[in-house]
Amino acid sequence: MCCNEIQDFGPNPLVINLNRVTAINRNFRTALWTGEHLQMTLMEIKVGETIGLEKHEDVDQFLYILSGYGQVRMGNCESCLDYRRQATAGFGVFIPAGTYHNLLNVGNVPIKLFSIYAPPNHPKGTVDVTKLDAQD
Repeated sequence: MCCNEIQDFGPNPLVINLNRVTAINRNFRTALWTGEHLQMTLMEIKVGETIGLEKHEDVDQFLYILSGYGQVRMGNCESCLDYRRQATAGFGVFIPAGTYHNLLNVGNVPIKLFSIYAPPNHPKGTVDVTKLDAQD
């Protein structure tokens, strides 16, 4: 499988090498699997970029960082992101519903990660090549 063969396989059963597909993804966001109650996306955060400050009212989120180095910021309001942690390869980030959050790439290589949303947060088949595409 190469990066242009990654697609949304949900809601069909799937067994896949997550390390491999996460590493080859070159898009800001690619939906890999969308079901009724869960969604997984692959992401690449370029050097100096962020996921973007966001809050999902009714969605819990989990990030797994495969490679790269970032700073996680979370809090109860946009101006009080008082929970700050460094995160690198192998780190998991749990984001409760209703929590403002952002991930900043503070390293010198792109951050490669996958994100799990419960319930799904993006339309099935979402592909945002760039962060700007995701904001439209």
